[in-house]
Amino acid sequence: MPADPLPARATAPAATDAARTAFLNVKNAAEYLGLSPHTLYVWRHRRQGPPSFRMGPRGRVMYRREALDAWIREQEQADSRSNTVLSPLSATPQQRPIRSSNA
Repeated sequence: MPADPLPARATAPAATDAARTAFLNVKNAAEYLGLSPHTLYVWRHRRQGPPSFRMGPRGRVMYRREALDAWIREQEQADSRSNTVLSPLSATPQQRPIRSSNA
């Protein structure tokens, strides 16, 4: 008998692993960001923080890894310590208006 090619289900775990790493639940997203899950729940309630959505019949809160990465980049750009354009130290000093001594 000729050797059978690899069955199609051999690639299924790789696709499942990719889906698992593409989507993170609150616990894993918090770990990925170095935050507590409670912080993510509070931010979600206040409509702050990284974008999230509900997935599945139980409505689990999920995060896309690429959305978390994009949110981190946005935070870096909004921080004056990371973005030299926003740094007050790189701004040209403003001159005070000269006051006349005739009061």
